[in-house]
Amino acid sequence: MGDGYMECVKGSGYVQSKRTFGSCQLHVEFATPAVVKGNGQERGNSGVFLMATYEVQVLDSHNNSTYPDGQCAALYGRAVPLVNASRGPGEWQSYDIIFHRPIFKGKKVVRKPTFTVFHNGVLVHDHVELQGGTGWRGPHAISDFEPHEDKLSISLQDHGNPVRYRNIWVRELDD
Repeated sequence: MGDGYMECVKGSGYVQSKRTFGSCQLHVEFATPAVVKGNGQERGNSGVFLMATYEVQVLDSHNNSTYPDGQCAALYGRAVPLVNASRGPGEWQSYDIIFHRPIFKGKKVVRKPTFTVFHNGVLVHDHVELQGGTGWRGPHAISDFEPHEDKLSISLQDHGNPVRYRNIWVRELDD
């Protein structure tokens, strides 16, 4: 914990909400490390997971090339942001996310999840419907939806980089 923020540090594990959520509006502020080390996915890598499953990538994407669906604000492995709205290393940034959860009947998804994401006030995903999960299955490999509960935790990823988080709030939305 810092002065008004928390930091995900290597080996700390994911930070998870005690409360569980389905469809919601989420605000989160984050800062990648001020000192640049590495490149690509090795720079300020973390993630915001809705329902502990669907990732909005956190990465230092300021003057940092990586694969498009892995850059900051990407719906990891699924959707490339409309624009790179990243600020410089160490600067506070924000996500405002409108998320509508998937609905399952048995093992089949009958309504796919959708995301609208603002990164630093810039629209980067406009009601994007996911065509599968965001789980890592290899470079750009498509993962299927796996049925899960109607509400799960919000998680912040420990990916071995000291990313700071603050001012996190969530508001439940009707399905």
